[in-house]
Amino acid sequence: MMVIDRFEQDFAVVETDDGIIDISRIYLPENAKEGDVISLTENGYTIDEQATIERRKALAERFRHLKRGAE
Repeated sequence: MMVIDRFEQDFAVVETDDGIIDISRIYLPENAKEGDVISLTENGYTIDEQATIERRKALAERFRHLKRGAE
């Protein structure tokens, strides 16, 4: 899985299963944003909308669980 962690100047810092890589913004879709799951296809990088939605839901649930434990 590849997830955009942040943008720094003209690059996206991307977390992969093997570590961190930088990808030039010109290779990413214009609407790419932090937290998006991306995939490399024959046509370049694309946003995996379903994986992004699932990941965001899972993170929100973890946060709610942690928040409940702190109360």
